[in-house]
Amino acid sequence: MKTILSLIFVLFISVAAQAQDASVETKVNTVEMTIVTSYEDVTIGTATEVARLYKFKNSRIKKALSFTTKRNKAKMA
Repeated sequence: MKTILSLIFVLFISVAAQAQDASVETKVNTVEMTIVTSYEDVTIGTATEVARLYKFKNSRIKKALSFTTKRNKAKMA
């Protein structure tokens, strides 16, 4: 029953797609633009800054949350 209903549904969708009127053509207005080639001088400052790159996201937070103490270790009974 499920296969018959799905087959009828697919056929209905395909017939509805075929019934669309595709002969309407739309015209698109094109706009011509020129390329502007103007350059500006850029001065680079001599400030030295240090940036740290971490391999994993939130590595500082994960390191702080994963601390262990001496009492966390398991003891042999």
